[in-house]
Order: sequence, then structure tokens, then C-alpha cells
Amino acid sequence: MYRSLTVINALGLMLVLFSMTFLLPIITALIYHDGTLLNFTEAMLITFLCGVLMWGLTYRHKGELSIRHGYLLVVVMWTTIPAFATLPLLMVLHNLSFTDAYFETMSGLTTSGGTVLVGLDNLPQAINLWRHELVWLGGMGIIVLVVAIMPLLGIGGRQLYKAETPGPMKDATLTPRITETARSLWLVYLGITLACIASLKIAGMIWFDAVCHAFSVMGLGGFSTHDISIEYFHSPLIEFVLIVFMLVAVVNFATHFLVVRQKSLRPYFKDVEGRSSVLLLLCSCLAVAIILWWHGTYSNFWTALRFASFNLVSIATSAGYANTDFGLWPIFAPLWMLFLSSIGASSGSTGGGIKMIRTIILFKQAGREFTKILHPSAIAPMKIGGAVIPNNIVFSVLAFIFLYFMSVVMLVFIMLLSGLDFITAFTAVIASINNVGPGLGQVGPASNYSGLTDFQTWVCTLAMLIGRLEIVTLLIIFTPKFWKR
Repeated sequence: MYRSLTVINALGLMLVLFSMTFLLPIITALIYHDGTLLNFTEAMLITFLCGVLMWGLTYRHKGELSIRHGYLLVVVMWTTIPAFATLPLLMVLHNLSFTDAYFETMSGLTTSGGTVLVGLDNLPQAINLWRHELVWLGGMGIIVLVVAIMPLLGIGGRQLYKAETPGPMKDATLTPRITETARSLWLVYLGITLACIASLKIAGMIWFDAVCHAFSVMGLGGFSTHDISIEYFHSPLIEFVLIVFMLVAVVNFATHFLVVRQKSLRPYFKDVEGRSSVLLLLCSCLAVAIILWWHGTYSNFWTALRFASFNLVSIATSAGYANTDFGLWPIFAPLWMLFLSSIGASSGSTGGGIKMIRTIILFKQAGREFTKILHPSAIAPMKIGGAVIPNNIVFSVLAFIFLYFMSVVMLVFIMLLSGLDFITAFTAVIASINNVGPGLGQVGPASNYSGLTDFQTWVCTLAMLIGRLEIVTLLIIFTPKFWKR
């Protein structure tokens, strides 16, 4: 009971912090006079007061959290904050149900980028900015932000950091103190975001679109201020800028930090995972372009390369932008793109999926099994980048992959039982659990998730949460052992 109240106390402080994020849309509403100032102010006050109330009533139970309750706090936070984030949407968009509003905010905070909204071009500017800000905040993780700027919370910072950050090797830190590590990552994240805003403005976007899309691309969330996404701009230069920053965002931000601290590009070349991700994506762009050209989808190779490169990088990195309806391409291309979204991102990036490092570990483990079959007495330690990978990490990766595929299978069957066709059901689940956004069929790039029933929408919402928390963090709280003393 004591620990549960400690979790509530910490959640209250997080809500107080989260209420401050309403300031940016409030400023936007003041600048553009879009009529949402009162709505965002009310939403901010409600969130702030609820947080203060939770914190005040449990103040005597403030204390250090165990690893177990750190995981519980992560799950509670990632299910509670999207509910508070729906407040301005429900106040402004009167025809929006809570189910759709919660899907929209969960999609933003999990950096999925799937949307149920139509008429994005005509939304109040503050609402559009709010959607993109949620993606940006979710990109590095709100808990990491809390650990970075509120080290005096009195809760277990390292436990939260390990429960929140993606990837199998979570004990690696950049600085001796966990708060310094989180703060360093956020500073790098902020710096690259500012560079992206400037680059998009120079490429031709207006300031508002540049800010929104920079927030979205750094979180690899894929939200746009326009219904037809990046196709609205008809600009190869803007697409090129977005490709560059999508590739930046798909690399481990710890690597970016080391580049800044060492003032050298050497960490990029030493990052086996990052090299593998970028190389796979670039080779796939060339291959898909050749396929599209060969099938006559585009009249010349360079046009095929342009559209293949942008959409493949976007889907494979789990950003989810589109500059054409790739659902009309030969089926191999969009399915290959969705497959890449499962493995293309690096751990420690803002991308989704199982991450490249796990793919590398599985590939090397398969090689070790072949060696063991041929040479039963051989000792074959696994090495990646010159470092030996302990067997406990290999086993955890195998368990993760099993849970990942079982989650996909079960969710697809649930969607099929609800009446969806196979392509829509399968790609909606893959896009949601990999935090991609668009799938194929009814949820393809030419449409969105608004055509799903409430039940199907909640299934996709659950899939997004499972993917963002990398399955284990969420599922572990439903095991009997988790609740035993």
C-alpha cells in the first residue's frame, strides 16, 4: 500500500510538470488568435490541480521507488497523461469522441503518427501544434525529461530510466549520474530539433509548419499540419531535409551525444547498430526504386528514386510521412517498408519496432547455433563492435522477440474477429506496434484510422502502447510474480 501511494505521489508531480507543456499552445493561441486560448488554459489548470491534489494527499508517502514500482509508474504515466492531453481536443473539437481523442494523443505521445482527424489544414493552429508537441515530448520519453530536470523528486531515477528507455542494453550511461545522462540526451535532442526547424524554413516551409514538422520528425511521429502530409509541399528539397533528419533521429541519441562531446565523427563509424540501420535503408531505397521503375509505376528512374527514398525512409524509420499513396505501388514495396519498420531503428533512437541491435544479436546467435552443431565443444562468444555480449542479454532478446511476434499474432486475430480484412488488420497492427502510423487498406496513406470502429481503435491504441513500452514493461505488471512481495 505504501509503495502504491508513492507511485501516486510521483505521478502527481509528473502531471504538474506535464501541465507546463500546455504553455506552448497557449502562446500559439495568443499569436494566432485562433479561439483556443481559454480551452488550453482550462486544460492546463485541470491537469495542474489534479497533479497537485495527488501529490498533496500522498506527500507523506514520498520516497524512493523500487524497480518494480518504477515499472508500474511508467505504465500508469503512459496511460494517464494521454487522457489529460485529450482535454483541449475534446473542448475544441466537439464532434470528437473520447475514444478518438485518446487514440490521437496516445498516437502522439507514443510517436506513432496515426490519426483519426480530418481537415488538418483547417484546425486551429494551437491544436495542430499541440499534436506535434506531444510527438516531440514522447520522442525521448516524458519520464526521461522528468529525470533530467527534476532530480529532487525523491523517486528512483535509475529505475525509471531503465524502465522507460528502449533497447536491450539499458545499463550503459554516458555520464556518472543518471540525471546528467538524461539531461545530456535532452540537450542533444533539443539542439538537433532547432537545426531541423531552421533547415525546413530555409527549404521553403513557413515558420509554423517548420516547427510542427521538426517536432514530428525528431520524434519520428509523422504527424503533419496537412491532410495529404508532405505531398502538400511538392518540394524535393523539403523531402530531402526530412530524409536527413529522419536518418539522424533513427540513430541512437547517445551516439549523437558522444559526437558532440568528443567533437569527432568517429562515434558514428564505431556505432555498428547505426551503420547497419543506415546501410540497410539506403540499399532498400535503391532496390525499391528499381522495382517501381521496372514495373512502370514511374516513368523514369530518378522520379522512382525520389518517391521510393522518401516513403521508404519515412516508414522504415517509423516516422510515417507520405508524399504519395504508396498503397498503389506493387505490393512488395509497401510490405517491405513495413517489415523494415520492425528492424530499422536503433535502440536509444525515437524509432519503434524491435530495433536493429536485437536483429544483429539474433543473426549472430543463429550463426553461433550453426557453429555449435558443427563443433559441439567450441566456445563461441558473441561479439558486436568488439564487445562481448553476455548470454543473459541474448536470452532477453529471444524472449522479447517471442513476445513481440505473439503480440502481433494475437492482435491481428482480434482485429480479424472484429470484421476487418486481412491487409487492413495486419498492417494496422504492425503500424501501431511499430509506432509507424499509416498501414495499408483502410488505414493506408490516402486515408487514416477514422474508419475503424471504437473497438478496433482501442486495439490499435493498445498496440501503440505495447510498442512504445517495448512489450515487457507493460506485460510484466500483469504477471502474478510482479505483485508478490
